[in-house]
Amino acid sequence: MPDSNRGIDHYENFPVASVLCPSHLRAPITAIYYYARTADDLADEGDATPEQRLADLQGYKQQLHLAYQANAELDARWVAVFNPLRKAIADFQLPMEDLENLLKAFIQDTEKSRDSAWYATQVELLNYCAWSANPVGRLMLHLYGVHEAQSLKQSDAICSALQLINFWQDLSVDIPRGRYYLPLSECAYYGVTPQAVIQRQASPATHQLIASCTQSARALMLSGAALVHRVPGRAGWELRLVVQGGLRILDKIEAMHYATLQKRPSLRWWDVPIMLWRALRM
Repeated sequence: MPDSNRGIDHYENFPVASVLCPSHLRAPITAIYYYARTADDLADEGDATPEQRLADLQGYKQQLHLAYQANAELDARWVAVFNPLRKAIADFQLPMEDLENLLKAFIQDTEKSRDSAWYATQVELLNYCAWSANPVGRLMLHLYGVHEAQSLKQSDAICSALQLINFWQDLSVDIPRGRYYLPLSECAYYGVTPQAVIQRQASPATHQLIASCTQSARALMLSGAALVHRVPGRAGWELRLVVQGGLRILDKIEAMHYATLQKRPSLRWWDVPIMLWRALRM
C-alpha cells in the first residue's frame, strides 16, 4: 500500500514477505513490491530530468506488456524485476490493469512535479489515489482469492486513506520537493493561499485545513476497516496492523495540533503495543 515519495520506504505499508504471509504467496508479493518500487525509483530517485523519467516509465510499461507474453524477450535492464513478475502473472493470473495503473500514478506524479502543478479538488486527489494506492490492495486481495465487490470497495477505502495519511504526515518533506497534495479547493475554503503552503506558514487557517484533511482520511479508513474480517488467516491480522498504523499516525498529527507543515510525525516502538491492543479489539 504505497507511499509514493520515499526511496526504500516508499512502500512501508506493503506486506513484503512478512512472517504473517503464507509461504506460497511470498514470492508473488515480493515480485509485485519490487515492480512497484523500481517504477517509483524511476519516477523519483536520482538526477534524471523529467523527460528522462517519463521515457523510462514508458519503457517500463512496455516491459510490463511483454511480461504477459510468455516467450517475449525482456530488456536486460529490468529482467530482475520482470522475470519474477512474469512468473507471478502466470501462476496467479494477476490483472494487468492494476499493475498498469501504478505506472499511471508514477507518470502523473512526474508530470505534476515537472510542472509544479497542484491538485484542484479532493476528487482529483482521490482519483490519483485510485491509481497510486488502490491497485496494491486489489492485487493482494486477488492473491488471497477475495473478489467480492464489497471487499474491493473496502480495500480501496483503506488504501486511499493510507495514501492520504502519508500525504498529510509528510507535508514538510513533500512541499520543499515541489509536491503539492493539499487540494486548491480546500485551501481556498480555509483561506490558505498556495504561497502560504509553499512557505509552510503556521497559522490557525493552515491547521484547520490540515485538520479537515486528516479527519476525512480517518473517516475513509474507518469506512473500509471491516475488511479485516473478510481477509483470511494471518493476512487479516496483518491488515489490522496496517489500519491501526495509519490511524495511529493520525493520532500523532492531532496531538501536534496539525502542524505537519513544519514537522513530520512518525511511529515509535512504544506505539506498537497500542496498535496491537487496538488491532485485537477490531
